[in-house]
Amino acid sequence: MKTILVLIPFLSVGIMLTNCSQNNPAETPPTLESNNQKISHEEHIKRGEYLVGIMGCNDCHSPKIMTDAGPAPDIQRLLSGHPSDEKLVPVTDKNVLNNYALFNMSLTAAIGPWGTSFAANLTPDEAGLGNWNIEQFEKALKHGKFKGMDDSRMLLPPMPWQNYSSLSNNDLAAIWAYLQSLPPVNNVVPAPIPPTIQ
Repeated sequence: MKTILVLIPFLSVGIMLTNCSQNNPAETPPTLESNNQKISHEEHIKRGEYLVGIMGCNDCHSPKIMTDAGPAPDIQRLLSGHPSDEKLVPVTDKNVLNNYALFNMSLTAAIGPWGTSFAANLTPDEAGLGNWNIEQFEKALKHGKFKGMDDSRMLLPPMPWQNYSSLSNNDLAAIWAYLQSLPPVNNVVPAPIPPTIQ
């Protein structure tokens, strides 16, 4: 199995700054206003789907299937992160990690000087964002904190949380609404591997 030498950014997720409870996904968040016009919850979700699409979230957070047009996101596992049962081929020449980042074929795992990182499950399952609250979600995106916890490690490359921290509150809320509308996928993503044991 070949390892691809590419660098495509992860996207973790946006945040919702409205007063919607994470523990009650059935609760409809307040509509946002755009140019003094109210936006419906459905339009809000559609905006989030659009943003997730153009920002490349599926590039890293969705496992791929091979199609006639090349690899494409597996819609049955959309945004569910690196598959827990997918094992990586060991990197035999560690010197290559000094100058390159290596990705697996689905682009859900990346290996570099920081170690091995795995794309997170962004679905509302308990293995993904199902147990998160809005404050944690905001801290992960705005401050790069793992699971949005103050005392946790920083998010690992290639997750470009710094880029997404400048999204507008409305766009972040739309991304959150879309992610919460996805079917939950029970996939426990592996923990990162430190560089010393790769």
